[in-house]
Amino acid sequence: MRTRRGAGRFGCAVRSVEVSNAVLIKRSNIVAVRAAGGYFPFSILWASMAEERAQLTAKRLCSRPFPASRSSQKPAPTGRTHQPESLLDASAKMVAEKWPFQQVEERFSRIPEPVQRRIVYWSFPRNEREICMYSSFNYYSPEETAAAAAAAGGAAVPGDDENRLPFRRGIKLLESGCVENVLQVGFHLSGTVTEPGTQSEPEMIYRVAISFDRCKITSVTCGCGNKDIFYCAHVVALSLYRIRKADQVKLRLPISETLFQMNRDQLQKFIQYLITAHHTEVLPTAQKLADEILSSNSEINQVHGAPDPTAGASIDDENCWHLDEEQVREQVKQFLSQGGYYGSGKQLNSMFAKVREMLKMRDSNGARMLTLITEQFMADPRLSLWRQQGTGMTDKCRQLWDELGALWVCIVLNPHCKPDEKVSWLRQLKKWNDMDVCPLEDGNYGNELPNITNALPQSSNQNQESLARPRRTVFTRAMEACDLHWQDSHLQRIISSDFYASPSYQRESESLLFNAHGQPLWLEHVPTACARVDALRSHGYPREALRLAVAIINTLRLQQQRQLEIYKHQKKELLHRGVTTITNLEGWVGHPLDPIGCLFITLTEACRLEDESCMDTADSSNDLKPATYQHVAVSGCLDSNESYLTLAMEVALMGMGQQRVMPEGLYAQDKVCRNEEQIIFKLQELELDEMLVQVLRKQSIILLEGGPFSGLGEVIHRESVPMHTFAKYLFSALLSHDTDLAYKLALRAMRLPVLESTSHAGDVSHPHHIVSVVPSRYPRWFTLGHLESQQCELASTMLTAAKGDMLRLRTVLEAIRKNIHSSSLIFKLAQDAFKIATPADIPPDITLLNVALELGLQVMRMTLSTLNWRRREMVRWLVTCATEVGVRALVSILQSWYTLFTPTEATSIVAATVTSHNTILRLNLDYTQREELASCARTLALQCAMKDPQNCALSALTLCEKDHIAFETAYQIVIDAASTGMTYSQLFTIARYMEHRGYPLRAFKLASLAMTHLNLAYNQDTHPAINDVLWACALSHSLGKNELAAIIPLVVKSVQCATVLSDILRRCTMTAPGLAGIPGRRNSGKLMSTDKAPLRQLLDATIGAYINTTHSRLTHISPRHYGEFIEFLSKARETFLMAQDGHIQFAQFIDNLKQIYKGKKKLMMLVRERFG
Repeated sequence: MRTRRGAGRFGCAVRSVEVSNAVLIKRSNIVAVRAAGGYFPFSILWASMAEERAQLTAKRLCSRPFPASRSSQKPAPTGRTHQPESLLDASAKMVAEKWPFQQVEERFSRIPEPVQRRIVYWSFPRNEREICMYSSFNYYSPEETAAAAAAAGGAAVPGDDENRLPFRRGIKLLESGCVENVLQVGFHLSGTVTEPGTQSEPEMIYRVAISFDRCKITSVTCGCGNKDIFYCAHVVALSLYRIRKADQVKLRLPISETLFQMNRDQLQKFIQYLITAHHTEVLPTAQKLADEILSSNSEINQVHGAPDPTAGASIDDENCWHLDEEQVREQVKQFLSQGGYYGSGKQLNSMFAKVREMLKMRDSNGARMLTLITEQFMADPRLSLWRQQGTGMTDKCRQLWDELGALWVCIVLNPHCKPDEKVSWLRQLKKWNDMDVCPLEDGNYGNELPNITNALPQSSNQNQESLARPRRTVFTRAMEACDLHWQDSHLQRIISSDFYASPSYQRESESLLFNAHGQPLWLEHVPTACARVDALRSHGYPREALRLAVAIINTLRLQQQRQLEIYKHQKKELLHRGVTTITNLEGWVGHPLDPIGCLFITLTEACRLEDESCMDTADSSNDLKPATYQHVAVSGCLDSNESYLTLAMEVALMGMGQQRVMPEGLYAQDKVCRNEEQIIFKLQELELDEMLVQVLRKQSIILLEGGPFSGLGEVIHRESVPMHTFAKYLFSALLSHDTDLAYKLALRAMRLPVLESTSHAGDVSHPHHIVSVVPSRYPRWFTLGHLESQQCELASTMLTAAKGDMLRLRTVLEAIRKNIHSSSLIFKLAQDAFKIATPADIPPDITLLNVALELGLQVMRMTLSTLNWRRREMVRWLVTCATEVGVRALVSILQSWYTLFTPTEATSIVAATVTSHNTILRLNLDYTQREELASCARTLALQCAMKDPQNCALSALTLCEKDHIAFETAYQIVIDAASTGMTYSQLFTIARYMEHRGYPLRAFKLASLAMTHLNLAYNQDTHPAINDVLWACALSHSLGKNELAAIIPLVVKSVQCATVLSDILRRCTMTAPGLAGIPGRRNSGKLMSTDKAPLRQLLDATIGAYINTTHSRLTHISPRHYGEFIEFLSKARETFLMAQDGHIQFAQFIDNLKQIYKGKKKLMMLVRERFG
């Protein structure tokens, strides 16, 4: 609020103007007269005098009405008459926008009232976009939308209904007639806004007050109590009312002027009425002021004049839009506290976009808001936690910090920033930079090797240098940018004119400043030069940014041409050595300043077709239409085939095709991949026409022929960043225009040298001898999995395109075999090829199907001796693929099984599937073909059984069932292997199979062999082999007394578990042996006695097992097991009683227990109660 004296400078009209000895000066197309107070627009006084002569009531005569809608921002419709703006209004506009009102007052003792009215009138903001900027998140151009989405990790950018709510709701309130009682008093606007009621909320009326100065809103107040960074909908509604319906707003001079016109009685009446109307609010304040004024020594009487909130700004006031700093701090702090959640990252990216929008509008609040954001970022408590733990921050946080650093580079590179501002920014940046928690540029906190040369014992000197590398934080580049300036004369000429060129007679000598065509060059570190372009564009200088971008591209062209010439002289030597150097130690793709993306966006923005209703997007849906572009000729260029769009394509291809070393650290490598995908996404938005295809073809050929500068050259460095993603784009773009070139590029890009086993120790071209440390460095390629998947995608794209062309398919297949080292990826390629080759509605493509089969066979060979959790899936898929190819493919994999499958896979999966009924029906095989497959499967089965009888014997028997000789051979293999390598479970399984097939004697023999491998201890009464033992005994009993007598000794020897033996004994006594009815054998039909062999031996063994088990259990029995033990003795008594003198033996057994374990009184008491 400014203090004004009570002089009536504006109360009287100016009757004459003293212009003798005046000096007329023309500034900004306004004629001014030099008066005592300084320069003042003469046209204002002149117009005022003319109006005074016509009418004393200070009415303007020919001023144009202020537009009632946004149409003022568009060209006037043709065919309508347009009244020219008055000289008074033209001059008042300039003064209202540029001069603080105090300066106007101090320079002139008398200013006409109509002049003051027009200055006050035009001092309110006139552009609705500025209101939108301070009441919603950024309005995005398509390029900015893509960039913001990429920065947000693929998240949707702000611009939706929720984010635009204040501005949209403000428009709705205005259009609904909710704004009333609008009054402008000097530089203060007030009014009421009615918020319509809803079912849950009553109608509310809010008082809104806005102060403004020089076309900027300097403060806002609303009764809704809004707490946000942006203006509320009610402030928006009142502001838009003033812009659209300016002539309907009551306009009054500053209140101090009105007060000056009153006499004492009027002033007293005014004050008393004012106090009466608001006595509850202002009475204490009024009395306090009255007391101070009546006191001669009070501070208020020491000041001339009195404050007037409606009188505009003073000379010393900063001219900037109102920004609630506290709310900025609070919201950034809140978003950061939410961690990596989707919404918080989205909001913070929106705030960064808002900073860029402010910079583009040349609003000083851009740097102010960024400072507030940075302070909160540096105060994030997670920074110290990450540092203490030595862990890196999340990717989302890293991207936010990167954008923060890039924005500061933009700020300090403002071409029109004042020196004292730059000094202040540098001081602040250094302060942040020196803090321990300041994030490093590479995203690490020192927990990784600072340099790969640490793996080299012979590089001790270099180790010291690498360990002592300067600490680079996210602010380092901004601090370095503070040393840059714009005073270079050559640079000034480049950005100031489209036609700056060297004279034709000097073009040979000025090679450092101009190319052969006389076009200017700008030789500077490329990312730094591109940062200048970004700064120009971001600060609202698009034409200047374009000119510098063109100069940079011309420089890159010249460098590329010279590097190509140098390479041609060294080509033979480099091809002989098989290695090359890295000429670009700092890659442009993935660079913190994103130089390629900056140039691309700058150039394409000049070619984008603008939507005529850009401001109407605030009222429309949030669906962003894809950008459309047109060719715009490069200013000052004589080449008709060159446009800003072709330059954008060319520089993107240059940057993507640059050979550069893979950076260190996970984050830096991940950034390379992300930036690559972002640039390709932008390239894919361009609709390829003849001009762009010509650029594409030309640059592709240069990259193929290139040497050290090209990542697609004939020889590349072992540590070079792969070109798979880039080549996939080039292949797809060129395929329909130049097929041979497309395949040549893609095949060249298939390589991945870092995975090659051979190394060239003689390559010491890189400063850190990268080639010699590849074994140590290899695990440091954190994104290797992603790179290999991109290599696979490129191969899949080529396979799909080459469908039906056997020659090209063979070429691609060889490239896959040579360059792809991951079995999983080759398997994926095979699956993709199979899927493409076998569409649902048309016959399969046999050429691509054969390629899929060959890839599958390669996968089988690669994974045969290694562990792979998808191996069974791979084997099944290969059989399916071979089935689609035909019977010859099936025969081939059966005959060469030992190079593809393990014996188990060959018998249980391959041979079984090939000989299945479904396969025969699928291929519609005749008898000869079926027999051929069956014969191959039997041969395979016998070979597998010989190699791995334990796992393949049963499958071999199954496969050989229909061929007697083969079956007998398989059985003999089992018998031969039974005594050495097979387990009892395997033998029992085969024995059961034999019984099921009708070979009980063979089953008995195998079961007997299995029993010799079994050992069942006394306490293993739940052993899984018990059922097999019971089955074997049952089989022997059914065959006859001889077989039972043969197996019982084996059972007695192998089984010590009493309950199992008693179960076997009971089963053998229930029925007569020999019920199986073996031909040629007689069956007596009598039950076997336990007193005679062979059951006597089994009975004795069972009784002995019970005795031994009893003693074993009593050594560690607890009271809670007493009841279970008594039941066990009951079962034992049943077995004892099966002998003739069993009751005597059992009684003696119980007496022995009582004697031996008499210390267990409670247990023995239970024994006496049950058994006497």
